[in-house]
Amino acid sequence: MRTLGVIAIILMVSCAAAAQWVNLTLPNIPRTPDGKPNLAAPAPKAPDGKPDLSGIWRVASGKYLQNIAADLGEPPFQPWAAALYKERVAVLGKGRPSEGCIPHGIPDGMVVRNFPFKIVQTPGVVVILYEEFNHFRQIFTDGRGFPPETSESWFGYSVGKWEGNTLVAETVGFNDKSWLDDPGHPHSEALRVTERFQRRDFGHMDIQITFDDPKAYTKPWTVTIPFDLYADTELMESICENEKDRPNMVGK
Repeated sequence: MRTLGVIAIILMVSCAAAAQWVNLTLPNIPRTPDGKPNLAAPAPKAPDGKPDLSGIWRVASGKYLQNIAADLGEPPFQPWAAALYKERVAVLGKGRPSEGCIPHGIPDGMVVRNFPFKIVQTPGVVVILYEEFNHFRQIFTDGRGFPPETSESWFGYSVGKWEGNTLVAETVGFNDKSWLDDPGHPHSEALRVTERFQRRDFGHMDIQITFDDPKAYTKPWTVTIPFDLYADTELMESICENEKDRPNMVGK
């Protein structure tokens, strides 16, 4: 019953956010005869001929909101990571970083609470703008590699390249403080994330994510999460005010 209550609260928060989004008719969106966005139209192309990932996206299924490993079962935990995850689940994620307005990390920022994110694609960098907390992330696609040293950070350091119609992003340089998802799959500073972004058509994108963290998991593990385009809208400003938001967090 507590779990159902948490899900209900999350859905209410998501619906409240959706009701506030700007609703307008944007140009350059294919439409059906009745004027609605044609989400099944072909994926747009960037000037260089690669698929253009730009747009506002939101996770397609609520199950990933609760657990990114929903299709996998339990990941191959190291014993300490399994114990920590069990503790976090037992208290319904109480103490999660977002309670203190701290970033969600990767991939949590794209799936938690059903908040949308915006991809802005340019020839040299792909920028991801997260609506929640107004955070951002950069995936450098200008041919650079990783710097000799990377400071530990919430979103890490990302470089990307195109393999056919798929953008492959590699990220290293994480701290060990973020959670992989809202229930609390942990990781260490050794985490390396590989994301494969594939826009299937105008309104649908899959991101295949591989987690390689030998300190927290016995072997790499992979999930594929679907996302839907949110057409004819824009991101809202979403500021986290720690002293006001904390008492309203689930589990407080």
